[in-house]
Amino acid sequence: MQTIRGRLAVWYAVAMGATILAFAGFTYLVQRSGGLAELDGRIRLQSDLVATMLSEAYRARDTVVVIDPQSERLALDEGVSGLLDVVRDFVIVLGQDGVILYLSQDARELRFDDVLRIAQHVVDERGPVPGFGQIVVDPAVGPLRYYVRPVLNAGPAVRAVISGAPQAAGILSAQRLLQAMLLVAPLVVAASTVAGYFLVGRALKSVNFIVDEVEAITDGRSLHRRLAQPMSHDELARLTTTLNAMIARLERSFMSLRRFTADASHELKTPLTVLRAGVERAITHPNTPAEVMEILEELLVEVTRMTELVDSLLTLARADEGRAPLHLERVDFREILGEVAETATLLGEDANVSVEVAVPAEPMVIEVDGSRVRQLLMNLLTNAIKYTPKGGHVSIHSAAANGNVVVDVQDTGIGIAPGEVPYIFDRFWRSDPARSRTGARPGAGLGLAICKWIAEAHGGSIDVRSRLGQGTTFTVTLPVSGGGV
Repeated sequence: MQTIRGRLAVWYAVAMGATILAFAGFTYLVQRSGGLAELDGRIRLQSDLVATMLSEAYRARDTVVVIDPQSERLALDEGVSGLLDVVRDFVIVLGQDGVILYLSQDARELRFDDVLRIAQHVVDERGPVPGFGQIVVDPAVGPLRYYVRPVLNAGPAVRAVISGAPQAAGILSAQRLLQAMLLVAPLVVAASTVAGYFLVGRALKSVNFIVDEVEAITDGRSLHRRLAQPMSHDELARLTTTLNAMIARLERSFMSLRRFTADASHELKTPLTVLRAGVERAITHPNTPAEVMEILEELLVEVTRMTELVDSLLTLARADEGRAPLHLERVDFREILGEVAETATLLGEDANVSVEVAVPAEPMVIEVDGSRVRQLLMNLLTNAIKYTPKGGHVSIHSAAANGNVVVDVQDTGIGIAPGEVPYIFDRFWRSDPARSRTGARPGAGLGLAICKWIAEAHGGSIDVRSRLGQGTTFTVTLPVSGGGV
């Protein structure tokens, strides 16, 4: 299970199943013990009853033992044995030296060797051993519980009474109860699991709400929002309080960072402008030596790069603080494309890359901040030309669809690795950091971040599709009506 709700439901089912099994086992042991105790009491009572009947018969007849004419062995008188036949279960009456005087109906169903084994089992050299015992005489019947009771008032020929019953008779009810509980257990576990799943879902509903709120806040622009404080004073309330405190600290940190970035960019802009003007004047001076001219040209390139970086940082800092409002106006998108086409053609000629800007024949009126959209397209075009080898091709195509203007900026450049695509709109991110300042493709990694801000500020979006070595396509979607913030 990938969710807490699912894992809790599974653990609840496991706990419920283990509890039922433990309860069933405990109940079975208690019932079994009670059943065996009841069985022992019953066979002891039967032994007492038989001993009493033998004693009463002896007082009435002076003897209860006669010689059986058929077997010519000692046996109980027929009248006495007839009285004992009403007693159920196993009953054996023993005489002197362990001689068997009487067998009940259940005892007669056993093999005679088994009966002898019972008699020998309960008799030692001193005679019958009183007390409870257990013996297996028939695997089909199972263990036999018995009780040996000495008989003292039925004449010298009668020594003891053995009364017994199968142990299964005492534990049958416990076994049936255990079977019933095990049969019902899966249904109980299944029902409790379903109920637990829904109960856990209700319990985690507040957690899901907190997660949704945090996801909405962590977009970086909603840190002023706070989670609703629950009225309860449980763990969720503590979690909400902790998250609100953390978000407040993050908001202060982000505000400090944005303020520092904006202030630093603003403070650096003026000295960079002065420095650039001084370098340009020095370059145009007729008496400047050639070796100094080379150094000044390199310095001018660096100053220009730093000025562009500071401008980009200032733009993003103001956007983060909400101090970069859009100036929306209704313009024909073809005009923006025409201006972009002129600059893009010059850039393409310098890089030996063909640039095609397809301008629609029909008017395409859109409510946007023209300068920002122009900046967005120029950033994408500059990137496309920068990463397209000589002889490559860059194109811009636009079309109206479903109340939006969709612009595709496509190149035949080096492409982007699949693992790098999710990060290309991050600030200062570059696939090759070592080439960010010098080399064939210098840059600071802020252009695409600005493009993303401009598109989203207009209520649109920007997406990318790329294959390594086969080129890249950026798709910008802008609403026709003013969707900016």
